[in-house]
Amino acid sequence: MSSPRMLLITALLATTALAACNRDKETKADASTAPGGAVVTPANAAAPMIYESKSGAANVSLKLPDAIKGQPDLHARLFSEEVRKLQQFADGAANERQETSEEGAPNWTYEKQVNLTAALETGKLLSLKRADFDFSGGAHPNTLTTGILWDKALKRQIGFNDLFQRGANLTALDQALCSAINAAKRARVPDSKSLTLGSGGDWNCPRASATEFVLTPGTEPGKAAGLTFLIGPYAVGPYAEGAYEIAIPVSAFRSLLTTAYADEFGGQLVKAGDVTPTAR
Repeated sequence: MSSPRMLLITALLATTALAACNRDKETKADASTAPGGAVVTPANAAAPMIYESKSGAANVSLKLPDAIKGQPDLHARLFSEEVRKLQQFADGAANERQETSEEGAPNWTYEKQVNLTAALETGKLLSLKRADFDFSGGAHPNTLTTGILWDKALKRQIGFNDLFQRGANLTALDQALCSAINAAKRARVPDSKSLTLGSGGDWNCPRASATEFVLTPGTEPGKAAGLTFLIGPYAVGPYAEGAYEIAIPVSAFRSLLTTAYADEFGGQLVKAGDVTPTAR
């Protein structure tokens, strides 16, 4: 006959084994298995590469690049932020449709398409280009491009001021950008008036530090040979001129880079100046 002490020990062992079994089941339930045996975590499942939504008021979509699959923090954040903005756009379109219907004005189906592509990946950095196509019932649609620069080790977005030394004199870079913009404008519109830095007049050259950009590949794989500045319509000329993408070689600003990111640059640009995909 078993003693009360032995019965107590046996009960405790059984309880422990049952708890371990339940924990194992919970762990397996937290992650599903995709075809091929790959584990799909809740974070990845919540951040697909594509999002689409269509309604009578608005059609919206998002497409993310394969390059962000290796950066799950960036992937999840981008998907969440972009989808939230698209949903806000669709809600706003629905409200405007209701208002214009009551006033008897014509209704348009609004469109918003956000497409992110990989500009360049270096050892430390991932540079993305974000193109935002927007039609909200005006005279014409608009497409604005911006840049996203991600430090893979720090797992955070960085900007122009992180690449360049604090207090650096950026005059040479500003002038190089301004000269390239004027050359690009003359190529499109030969009688274009030259722009200058500073305020005054209808248009002026933007400062490099206040302009969107992406890293630009060149002759050395895995290195940025320069920066391409993204200048939207209306920024340096009338809408008819379109947007400009201006590539500036690293030779124009190498001495201004911070030590942390200087090694991410190297090689030569394949093409400098106006590299706008739709340049005429």
